[in-house]
Amino acid sequence: MKGAAVTVGIAAPQESYLTDGTTLKSWLFTTDHKRISLLYLATITFFFFIGGFAAALIRYNLILPEGVLDSPETYNKLFSLHGVVMVWFFLVPAVPVTLGNFLVPLMLGARDLAFPRLNLLSWYLFVLAGLVALYALVAGGVDTGWTFYTPLSSFYSNGHVVATVVAIFIAGFSSIATGLNFIISIHKLRAPGMTFYRMPVFLWSLYATSVILVLATPVLAMTLLLLAFERIFRIGVFDPAIGGDPLLFQHLFWFYSHPAVYVMILPGFGVISEIIPAFSSKQLFGYKFVVWASIAIAVISFLVWGHHMFVAGTSLYSALVFSILSYMVAVPSAIKVFNWIGTMHKGWIRFDAPMLYAIGFIGLFTIGGLTGLFVAALAADVHLTQTYFVVAHFHYVMVGGMVSAFFAGLHFWWPKITGRLYPEIWGRVAALIIFIGFNLTFAPQFLLGYLGMPRRYHSYAAEFQVLNVLSSAGATILAVGYLLPLAYLGWSLFYGRRAAANPWRATGLEWTTPSPPPTENFSTTPVVTGPPYQYPCTEAVRNE
Repeated sequence: MKGAAVTVGIAAPQESYLTDGTTLKSWLFTTDHKRISLLYLATITFFFFIGGFAAALIRYNLILPEGVLDSPETYNKLFSLHGVVMVWFFLVPAVPVTLGNFLVPLMLGARDLAFPRLNLLSWYLFVLAGLVALYALVAGGVDTGWTFYTPLSSFYSNGHVVATVVAIFIAGFSSIATGLNFIISIHKLRAPGMTFYRMPVFLWSLYATSVILVLATPVLAMTLLLLAFERIFRIGVFDPAIGGDPLLFQHLFWFYSHPAVYVMILPGFGVISEIIPAFSSKQLFGYKFVVWASIAIAVISFLVWGHHMFVAGTSLYSALVFSILSYMVAVPSAIKVFNWIGTMHKGWIRFDAPMLYAIGFIGLFTIGGLTGLFVAALAADVHLTQTYFVVAHFHYVMVGGMVSAFFAGLHFWWPKITGRLYPEIWGRVAALIIFIGFNLTFAPQFLLGYLGMPRRYHSYAAEFQVLNVLSSAGATILAVGYLLPLAYLGWSLFYGRRAAANPWRATGLEWTTPSPPPTENFSTTPVVTGPPYQYPCTEAVRNE
């Protein structure tokens, strides 16, 4: 591999992991990390379209000020379904369990993860959690939103709250198991010569994500368990009518859920850090700064939950502290954006689909991050909280950011995963449609929130209709953009051209194996002899 900083054994022709057993049993009982990642990919894609369908109905209802759906209760259950499915069964697990599962051993130069059976068990737990959630949502739904604030969820709600929180409780164990597997694999299974500072940034980002998952998820699990106990047995924990404190629920919930925001976005940072150098033909600018920015974000993420509670009754002094801490997150996030732009500067940039998604990610995440400064400021947050401004900010970070990164990574490693190339032109078209549709959907919501339209309302004042119609039109375009990859990536599985081992001329151990990789990943143990991202100088690439 030209310009590579690694030396590897030459892989002998072997059967790929896709053809090593084709029965249903060989898939359902596999312990191969690559097959498990595909099982996860199919599962989260299913949930993505369920959550997306609910979002389409929400935007359909908001076309008219009085609402289109028959009742506010139906609307409440729809946005709760959308939030529960999208947050807990797509955004949190998406990149770690699909791309992470597939790539961690390949990037480490290992045969598999440290605990292959635990990896399979994680998928079964995730499926079980998903089935319980679907049962709850189909049997009658839940109307509390994805945050389950008490005492609404513990006393007043008529929905299937217990079943839903049990589903999330089970999904949490799946996340913890995956996080432990990644941490131990990164510590124990690195190829000879791969020091921590020779690891790709994607592995660093998954390492930071896994630490958050292992430390924060048990807090969420216990909180939801207490909520279920209170609802079933009337034990006074959160409900003030029986001696509980609803603020305690919010503190415990956001202690997990704010770090969970970084569980969703940190792996996306890792994906972008792999793609920008590859399509700029340049080394990653400021590698160590990017690495430590990930660690800094993981640490600070545990200290900022209080900014969700500025209007909930916290003291002024604690609110000031949480406001300052929230601003601190912007520093490592800005370092990453600066380094990605520095990497592209004077690079030989190729605008293939993964790069278009990555550039879209930088733009959308930057808007989401900058608008986060408004909700971190005490005075602004008092006006903006519980309005559509918060909805727009959250979606710019999570959907514009994380989903763009997921699509960028999926397109980047698709040839490695499947051994097939997708039609590049359709990849570029989809990236542009998604970018346009996303901005048309959520940019008007910043104005709606600034003007005072509250979120989660079935109907609204007539003066907000124009912006709501614009947002719903954008959602239609966005839906087309999200359906396109399903069509052309599915087509490529059967008709796409065969992919070479390294179609992008990228660095990294995963590109030294055939596409798709053999079951054993490597015929001989690879040896790493230099830092990552050793791309040839830009001038040499220009002259090729």
